[in-house]
Amino acid sequence: MSLLSEAFLKAGHTLANVRRDFPEWHLGRPDYALWALDVDTQAVSQAVAFAAHHLDGLLLDGYRRQPHITLALGGFPTATPTHADDYGPAAFDAHLRALRSLGLAPFEIDIGGLASFTSAPFLSVGDPDGGIQRLHQALGGERPEGRYIPHVTVGLFSGAWPTAEVLPRLEALADLPPIRCRIERVSLMRYAATEIGGPLARLADHDLSSGRLVWRETPPFPSAAGSDIPPPGRKEFIRPL
Repeated sequence: MSLLSEAFLKAGHTLANVRRDFPEWHLGRPDYALWALDVDTQAVSQAVAFAAHHLDGLLLDGYRRQPHITLALGGFPTATPTHADDYGPAAFDAHLRALRSLGLAPFEIDIGGLASFTSAPFLSVGDPDGGIQRLHQALGGERPEGRYIPHVTVGLFSGAWPTAEVLPRLEALADLPPIRCRIERVSLMRYAATEIGGPLARLADHDLSSGRLVWRETPPFPSAAGSDIPPPGRKEFIRPL
């Protein structure tokens, strides 16, 4: 049994997620941003759907977040940060500088079998070239709440289910054939803060080959020179090096 499975079993019960607004957390701020790898391919989406169906009856309904691998949290994007968990221009620029300084080339990963945290089951991620770990460290490194484990979330547990009963269902899909994915960009994503498990939108993509940042939406924190503001009618533009 793996250390992760042992920890899951030792917890006794899964954590029950609830579908509600969390105003005490978002304080009326509409979006939350994070840096992630977009792995929403047909093969990965099918594997996630297969795993979710296998765990039918245990998961919260309405989970719509596309397959992704979180690298680092940003916060609530704003041009004028006032709260500790706001994500403003200085923090964004520091992250972008770190990505560019890293100079990481495109790399490959493997997405495999089913495992779980107490809050959420996930597909495991193999990082043979160490690209994910290097990106994670560049964007903030290890967090005090525990070891960073790259993963692709399948859903959220809807109840406090006994882990001894859930674990055999996880282990039945622990050895799914790995799916090879080529990672060519790092994405700044956002989701609606009022919706648990809601879909992700890509704010911007950092291309690993060119080092350029391509905005997919109007930036929440344009540069002082205004170079990050797209022309009218365009939703995609490039922030130069």
